[in-house]
Amino acid sequence: MGSREREVSDHGPRNTLNPKSQHVIFGKETNMTGKHARDSEVVLSQLMLPTDANPQGNVHGGTIMKLIDTAGGMCAVRHARTFVVTAEIDSITFLSPVYVGNLVTLRAHLNWVGRTSMEVEVCVEAENPLTGEITHTNSAYAVYVALDAGSKPKAVPPLIIETDEERRRWAEAEARRAHRLAMKQG
Repeated sequence: MGSREREVSDHGPRNTLNPKSQHVIFGKETNMTGKHARDSEVVLSQLMLPTDANPQGNVHGGTIMKLIDTAGGMCAVRHARTFVVTAEIDSITFLSPVYVGNLVTLRAHLNWVGRTSMEVEVCVEAENPLTGEITHTNSAYAVYVALDAGSKPKAVPPLIIETDEERRRWAEAEARRAHRLAMKQG
């Protein structure tokens, strides 16, 4: 694997720093080459129309949720280079409304990868194109599972972590994953 070497003990994967490349590869052990989060980022913008809204002109939450899943799913596909399915989307709290005429921009980036699953963070902003005012409306964390041609879970490439921000996102994603798993067990 060249400058992207990983070490594995009997207790599972261990994150290692390669002094030649000054980056760390995180994820479950595979024989795949690691990928950078920036290579899978997705920016999706869409003008909100009357068909997206209720009679008061507020965009339906379901419309925003669908866009979140679209942007997040495409980010996961770009990393895994295969089909993915949505396994979970954490709770979504709408901080402010989105109105007809707003340009909604979603930014999706990969925070964490496991053997077959990936956590993607999607940040949503609404822009009034007439005034230029931009409002952060919400964020969501979604988990996707990569699938092979037979619709079975498929291994995904590890994630190359280079910045303090990426390390922080990874650590926070690990905490969310632990919480998700604890909630499933009771």
